[in-house]
This record gives sequence, C-alpha cells and structure tokens, in this order.
Amino acid sequence: MNLVDSCGWLEYFTEGPNAEHFAKPLEKPDELIVPSITLYEVFKVVLRERDEDAALQAVALMRQGKVIDLTEAIAIYAAKVGTALKLPMADSIIYASGQLEQAVIWTQDNHFAKLPGVKYFPAK
Repeated sequence: MNLVDSCGWLEYFTEGPNAEHFAKPLEKPDELIVPSITLYEVFKVVLRERDEDAALQAVALMRQGKVIDLTEAIAIYAAKVGTALKLPMADSIIYASGQLEQAVIWTQDNHFAKLPGVKYFPAK
C-alpha cells in the first residue's frame, strides 16, 4: 500500500517539479490509502488558492483511494509517534496512519526525510 502526503498531492495537482515522483502511487488508487487529514489539508489549500469547485474536484480524485478516518487507535499512536519524533500534529497522524496500514509514505515534507517507511523527495 501507498500513502501520499498532502504536499505530494498538491505537487501532483499543480504539476510541480516533483509531480512525476507522486504520479506512480497516485495513479494506482487500488493500492492507495488516504488519511482523512490529507483531505482537509488539500481541500483547504486548493480552496484558498483556487475555489470551492476545484477543491471538491481534488477531493473527489483523492477519494478514489481508500480513505482512512482518524480513529482512536490512530490518534493515540500518532500522539506517541509525534512526541518521540517531534512531528507536528498532522504529520504525526499521517505517519501513524501509514505505519498502522503498512503503507509506504510518499512525501517532499522534510519532517519525514529520515523516517523508516518513507520515500522522500526534496522539494525543488
């Protein structure tokens, strides 16, 4: 399974310099998990930068993967992992979701750069 962090989705949607790296997992929705917090983050950015219709279209594409809701187990594990690794809240939830679902996390967020189970591409 694969999990693409919010910044990866945004890079893909905007056809940024690293978009090609995120195309591989995003174009296989049957192997993709999508933490609900990434829906929030991507919707918020697209709404701010474009409009609500574009934000809804982005979320519709994201929902082709398996959406993972924030459960009690993920929340508690995220708090533990976030404390140990000094991760911000959203990153903790994303990382915990990936770990619990045994998914590879694809990102260009440097908070994840040296963590196990992560494919990191430095932002260009």
